[in-house]
Amino acid sequence: MSLDQFEGRKPDHPIAAEFPARWSPRSFTDRIVTEADVMSLLEAARWAPSASNHQPWRLVWSRRGEDGFAAIRDALSGVNPVWAGRAGALFAVASKDTVTNREGAEVANRTAGFDTGAAWMSLALQAGTMGLYAHAMGGFDKDKLSLAVGLPEGHTLHCVVAVGELGPVEALPEDLQAREKPSGRKPVDEIAVHGRF
Repeated sequence: MSLDQFEGRKPDHPIAAEFPARWSPRSFTDRIVTEADVMSLLEAARWAPSASNHQPWRLVWSRRGEDGFAAIRDALSGVNPVWAGRAGALFAVASKDTVTNREGAEVANRTAGFDTGAAWMSLALQAGTMGLYAHAMGGFDKDKLSLAVGLPEGHTLHCVVAVGELGPVEALPEDLQAREKPSGRKPVDEIAVHGRF
């Protein structure tokens, strides 16, 4: 798929091709995502930047056909279980809420979500290098997903990520087919200012 055909997918400034090429499809093929594939994705997430090197992200993964996959899929809401159930793997992404400070006390980690977002992006970009796509979803039932993955106390769920090989648009339910294309982005001057707000 050439991104040139989609409005808003051409960068206004020079960047690496991996950034505009990353998007979140919903249609996946039946390609198997191997355990070795998963380990490469997790390794990329492992190397994400982290405040004070606390690395608060926690990922629970399962591949299509496994009981854990079905449990994660069934915790998704809306139309998400329909298309995400065809992915090769699902990852529940969470973070540990606290860190041990220099005095040995457990304190709130105010950058946990920020750092975990960097880990998700690392996973997504790694997927692209492997001929795979990653789609993060915030549409899930928090209680069901917590139960499905055995979320420990003191952790926060952020999203579920579906990973697989890009499939044909026609494989999606009709109401999703029109949405199956890369979206544009706001111009830089809408998201950043020089000096102060």
